[in-house]
Amino acid sequence: MSEAVGALDALGQLLANGVLAWGLAACGVAQLSKLVIELVLHRRWRPAVLVETGGMPSSHSALMTGTAAGLGWELGFADPLFALAAVLCFVVLYDASGVRRAAGLTAQRVNGLPDGLWDTQPTTDQTSAEPVLRPLKENLGHTRAEVLVGSLMGPLVALPGLALLGSPWQIALHAGWLPLG
Repeated sequence: MSEAVGALDALGQLLANGVLAWGLAACGVAQLSKLVIELVLHRRWRPAVLVETGGMPSSHSALMTGTAAGLGWELGFADPLFALAAVLCFVVLYDASGVRRAAGLTAQRVNGLPDGLWDTQPTTDQTSAEPVLRPLKENLGHTRAEVLVGSLMGPLVALPGLALLGSPWQIALHAGWLPLG
């Protein structure tokens, strides 16, 4: 019985964490906007963009900046935990537009190499067949503009959500969805 109570308590704590909820909401809004951009600019319905990395805007950037801004809002921007969140945010943003972008560009060049450059068929002396090489994923990182838009989107979603609506627990209480007072 105590395990069930502990699980319900943990769920209640998660629902009371507005910073986490609004950071994730910012990430979700960024991912959904990729679908809208795909529809408007490319005139095609491709829901696969909802689970792909890369593209406009950066949902990782929205998640990190929204969460960091939410921490600053809740704890104060002078709090050391906000400083830690901000530093981690900078690392993720730099990584998205630097290392991950470079890896994607490298994959693009490797995929552009002529077919048959590497032998993917087993020879007669090999006992186990090697897998056939598939193209590498090219859309890994983001341009600086994609990171910038995502990093602006995070606080624009998270801060009004926290300030005006609160945590999911508070929203549910105010809406009368929970039998608690």
